[in-house]
Amino acid sequence: MTASAASARDRKRAAIGTAAFAVEPATVAGAVPWLLTRWEVQVPVPGGVPAQIAGVLLIGAGAAVIANSFVHFAVEGLGTPAPFAPPKHLVVGGLYRYVRNPMYVAIAAAVAGQGLLLGQPKLVVAMAVGAVPVVAFVRLYEEPALLRKFGAEYEEYRRNVPRWLPRLTPWRPQDSGTSGS
Repeated sequence: MTASAASARDRKRAAIGTAAFAVEPATVAGAVPWLLTRWEVQVPVPGGVPAQIAGVLLIGAGAAVIANSFVHFAVEGLGTPAPFAPPKHLVVGGLYRYVRNPMYVAIAAAVAGQGLLLGQPKLVVAMAVGAVPVVAFVRLYEEPALLRKFGAEYEEYRRNVPRWLPRLTPWRPQDSGTSGS
């Protein structure tokens, strides 16, 4: 099998695995808010129409960021966001040039956006409570696992790209061909 055929097979496998993993963020950002609110709008909505518009924007931005991140995992990383099928390459392109955890940030934005759209403050509380295990998972599992797998390449990335609050400008390794040395 040629290298290009193997690469195409890896990309196809990564795309299928990533699409299957989409159930996880859909559950957190969709099913959990529905279970908590049945998507009922509180009348009047605290903050009114401006809060609802902000909510719609947060939901849309969250969905777009999650989709973009999934594409980067499949195409750039040749893997999935799932710990059981991790990427073969460190994902540092796209929105990952601004923040190390765009998917977690996007899920939080989508849940908070639903809280604003529906006038349901309990979703903002749920997002904050849900952030505790996510932060613990990132700090105690993901980051050490990435450091073990990608070594100096991840360490350089970690030094330059913040965990939760995005940079204003995209990070670019000095020399992408030697960023791991």
